[in-house]
Amino acid sequence: MRKKEKRFPDWTKTVVGLCLGLIGFMIPLFVHFDGLSFAGHLTLGIFLVAASFWMLEPIPIYATSMLVIFLQIVLLSTQGPLFQDSSLPEFQLEAAAQEQVWQVPDSAVDGNQLWLRKGARSSEAIQIEVVESEAGFTFVRSGELSEGTAIVSDVNHKLVGYTPASYTLFLGTLASPIIILFLGGFMLAAAAVKYNLDKNLTNVLLKPFGQKPMFIILGLMLVTAVLSAFMSNTATTAMMMTVAIPIALQIDTKDKFRIILALSIPIAANLGGMATPIGTPPNAIVISALNQQGIQLAFGTWMLIATPLVIVMLLAAWGLMRFFYPPTVTSFKLQLDSAFEKSPKAIIMYAVFALTVLLWVTEAQHGIPSGMVAFLPIMALTVSSVLEKEDIRKLPWEVLWLVAGGISLGLSMENTGLAVWLVSSISWDVLPQIMLLLVFGFVALMLSNFLSNTVTATLLIPLAVSMGTSGIAGEGFSLVISAVLIGMACNMAMLLPISTPPNAIAMSTGYIKTADMVKIGGIIGIIGLFVALAYAVLFWPAVLL
Repeated sequence: MRKKEKRFPDWTKTVVGLCLGLIGFMIPLFVHFDGLSFAGHLTLGIFLVAASFWMLEPIPIYATSMLVIFLQIVLLSTQGPLFQDSSLPEFQLEAAAQEQVWQVPDSAVDGNQLWLRKGARSSEAIQIEVVESEAGFTFVRSGELSEGTAIVSDVNHKLVGYTPASYTLFLGTLASPIIILFLGGFMLAAAAVKYNLDKNLTNVLLKPFGQKPMFIILGLMLVTAVLSAFMSNTATTAMMMTVAIPIALQIDTKDKFRIILALSIPIAANLGGMATPIGTPPNAIVISALNQQGIQLAFGTWMLIATPLVIVMLLAAWGLMRFFYPPTVTSFKLQLDSAFEKSPKAIIMYAVFALTVLLWVTEAQHGIPSGMVAFLPIMALTVSSVLEKEDIRKLPWEVLWLVAGGISLGLSMENTGLAVWLVSSISWDVLPQIMLLLVFGFVALMLSNFLSNTVTATLLIPLAVSMGTSGIAGEGFSLVISAVLIGMACNMAMLLPISTPPNAIAMSTGYIKTADMVKIGGIIGIIGLFVALAYAVLFWPAVLL
């Protein structure tokens, strides 16, 4: 039988993605957007190329993150060619024409704003009242001006509205506390797999669930969720599938229990990842964005916020699968053979794992930052040779690069004013606070079904932060609750096989079809969004007070 030819060759997606990225990068260089600084235009170009490349993947998504950091170093840093030797043009105010009315060059006025020159490369905007214009000069009124005050004489200068940062700011995101937090989690996960702690815990934790098929499923989901809270969702799913597949092979091929078995693990992995700051990259992006605003969300506080939501959604997902795919088999005996290793290295690993998790969940009590705690397993597991160089080479370094690029892009969006500019043209203040949360959550959920949830969080969370810090959203807007809700919504997107790596792993078993995933994943996403919204209104404010 002749194979069906592909409609488009493999290179089409790559070419289209590269072209769109290039066009997106060039648009802000040739089109002037009012109210956006020169550096903001550069950052918008970087944002558009990153969004295009992350969506269409003409190059690997981690490579896109490296491109983002490179472009920031070259185009936005103090040491880059654009800002290396530049300084703000200066105009000093002379005696006032009349009380609090000052004569300034037309080129110094930006609508109802004037920029004070605070230094060679720094400026600050103040509000003014324009009185009149005459012969190239504008008369303005402001109580913040005085004789001798230095103002910026050209509002279109490339340094207006932006103070260039050192290139080390962008490079530093590769070793930020968030990256160290993830690295510590990855090393714990690698050690757990190496010494079979994952399988041993599965064996211990599943025993209480008896022989009823749906209770076995519930046990698998709980174990998967717990492991996913501290391990990579992808690694957890791959590991748990090694437990699930032998079970499925003992079930009749027509029994819907197979479908539930294959669906339950990725769903539990996706939901369980919400429970801790290290569970998924969107969680880390939320923590990082809040840290940049001086808001510290402790490890234990995050768990207190997220764990009740995870429990409710796990039970809801379990009930939905039971309703749509009732199993035929009525009883099933688990056969999982495992024993805890007792070698010196395994014992060291157990101790390090337990101590690290304990310090993470009690951060609010002892005050040691979770990123600092994460260095404990990094140090201990290498010093003790629990993990050797071959193990370290196998760690998912590309995920760390991906997250670092997102963090770095968020810094530039904030520092250049791009994030504020993107949302300032929308009348967000006319929307009730609950509608703001719903819109943010819905957009995050929909985008994450087609994009990486990391990418979606990277694009949306800086916008929420800018709304909170600029006051655009109005009174009563909670920056913490909005950012957390976006992170949760990103994690609950599991509509398609491409939505998350765990979904793709589940599809590879051959036990489920895309329609099964769309049905369950779509319903869970919608239910999850409204449950999260209810928690955001009724429960989270009490926890965060």
